[in-house]
Amino acid sequence: MTPILTVFKWSPDGGSGLARDMRVRWALEEVGQDYEVRFVTFKQMKEPEHRARQPFGQIPAYEEDGLRLFESGAIIHHLAQTHPGLLPADKAARARAVTWMFAAVSTVEPPIVEREQADFTDADQPWKHPARFAFLDDRIRARLADLSAYLGDRDWLDGDFSAGDLMMVLVLRRADPALVAEFPNLAAYVARAEARPAYQRAYAAQHALYGGKAPPMSEW
Repeated sequence: MTPILTVFKWSPDGGSGLARDMRVRWALEEVGQDYEVRFVTFKQMKEPEHRARQPFGQIPAYEEDGLRLFESGAIIHHLAQTHPGLLPADKAARARAVTWMFAAVSTVEPPIVEREQADFTDADQPWKHPARFAFLDDRIRARLADLSAYLGDRDWLDGDFSAGDLMMVLVLRRADPALVAEFPNLAAYVARAEARPAYQRAYAAQHALYGGKAPPMSEW
């Protein structure tokens, strides 16, 4: 069975590679696995058919030979375990790569997403103030500073490119580019990953779906 990846019918990011299915697309391209795409609208995401695939009514969802998975990190971990190319052969190095996958989504991503959402959720709230946004930006800077110090002059987080780098780079892409640019080695790290042919193919595939004019909200 060709794997099926369930994605937004229309993505809020407009095809800029920020939706979380981009992580899975990139992983599939890295391991050379063909896949099909199933589209869901925002309304369909909350209906029983999709919740059977993704209990929280989100994307992405993944199906392969009767196996159903959700959460981009879990899907990528599965792909990395079943295909060569995303995890090192050495047992200790594999464990470290998985650690970086967790660090990306558990340590680095939360303050980035909180800041991203604040522009929308805080719009009409009395606590919306430049000082709050500065506080959120500083939380991100603290994480980026730690990551930058660890990365140093390495090309990748631990030896060769791995699933840990894939997850980390796509988390960094959600941050304000101006913040990432404060750390030149992180900006170069992201650019190096974006230059990978597999990334380019995954980005092109997602952008081709969403890169045009947005349809009416009723079709989302």
